[in-house]
Amino acid sequence: MQISDSANGFYKLSWLQRIGFGSGDLAQNLIYQTISMYLLFFYTNVYGLDPAAAAFMFLVVRLIDVLWDPLVGTFVDKHTPRIGKYRAYLVFGGIPLTAFAILCFWNGFQGSLVYAYVTYVGMSMCYTLINVPYGALNASLTRDTNEITILTSVRMFMANVGGLAVASGVPLLVAFLSADGKTNSAESADAWFITMAAYSIIGLALLIFCFSQCRERVVMDSSEAANVKVADLWMEFVHNRPLRVIAFFFVTAFAMMSVGNSAGSYYMVYNVHAEEYMALFMGLGSAPAFIFMPLVPAIKRFVGKKNMFYIFLSVAIFGMAILYAVSMIDALKDQIWLIMVAQFVKSTGVIVATGYMWALVPEVISYGEWKSGKRIAGIVNALTGIFFKAGMALGGVVPGLVLAFVGFDGSNATSQSAFAEQGILWLVCVIPAALLVLAMFIISKYELEDDVIDKINAEVEARNKSNAQNL
Repeated sequence: MQISDSANGFYKLSWLQRIGFGSGDLAQNLIYQTISMYLLFFYTNVYGLDPAAAAFMFLVVRLIDVLWDPLVGTFVDKHTPRIGKYRAYLVFGGIPLTAFAILCFWNGFQGSLVYAYVTYVGMSMCYTLINVPYGALNASLTRDTNEITILTSVRMFMANVGGLAVASGVPLLVAFLSADGKTNSAESADAWFITMAAYSIIGLALLIFCFSQCRERVVMDSSEAANVKVADLWMEFVHNRPLRVIAFFFVTAFAMMSVGNSAGSYYMVYNVHAEEYMALFMGLGSAPAFIFMPLVPAIKRFVGKKNMFYIFLSVAIFGMAILYAVSMIDALKDQIWLIMVAQFVKSTGVIVATGYMWALVPEVISYGEWKSGKRIAGIVNALTGIFFKAGMALGGVVPGLVLAFVGFDGSNATSQSAFAEQGILWLVCVIPAALLVLAMFIISKYELEDDVIDKINAEVEARNKSNAQNL
């Protein structure tokens, strides 16, 4: 379904198309959130890697991504496969991603750092081959800012369906399949492998469904695509100030999420001593999405784009403060319900603020097109990919280094020293809260309010129409 000016790029999509697009993020979360939340835990407690070695590996893989992402973004912008400029990669990248993700959780070479490197590097490169084109796909469906807000809300709602399935479902399924009923022992290795295989195969099916429902309509002209080069990435970063703002926001946001997510399982096992509540605690990291993400378009209209970020980032910090206080006060440590309330409050703020940030990417793509005449969506998403993976790198490196610093003992399945427990609490509350304060400062510099971006899109469409008539 299209509105009257759809010929100028302002398309309205059907709900099936919106859900189809969102299923791509659901698929990626089923696969990549499992990696993000549980791979470090698997490496240290099941596979047998030293935390510091795992942390260094995460850093090396992110450095490889810095080189790989712009190459993928440039390639995607320069080429148009027969089955779709961006959506084609959901299939091309989805199949090898599924294989590598499953192999990351295979214990056939227990403790082998080489095997861990090969599978994790392969998984990360295949993920980029999907994630960069998928990010560009959003901007290719329509220019309509209201439609993009709806698309982002649907996308984030479905992403959090995946997040909930991972956060709660993975530990429950692993414990169910494990010979000893645990998630953090060598005996649970086969259970981790089977669980990852199931999640990855479902993710591949969803990527194919996303491919079937998306059609690119707002894309670069083929004559311009031929002139795209890797150097455009640097030029876009230099000349596109709003892009720089969201790039640095991505670093802080993803570092915050990655640190907190990877520490959550350690927190429930060693600080709360309630592994049986791990699924509930981790699930509450996604549950608020089902309440608040459908309300995002209305909330944004009522308070404005920036105020929405400020409000929900503050809510997240407040939730982390509650969690820290509950964990430090002896009289409250056994009150599981207070821990769950704090996790829900924290997650509410995180989900809305970090979910809506994806709606800013099409805006900076349009801004770049307005400034340079090139709609290099692939390169822009490669840039944001570099920065969100830089955040993920911090999220992967920092927990491993902190655990090594505080003397975490991965061979002990039941308890840690008081200093190690304090280090885990830093990872769950203190470091993420500090990153959110920084994120608030960064987003205050973003200048593309809705009236500004609507004017930019209208000018770009008028310019494109005039150029077409002059040919």
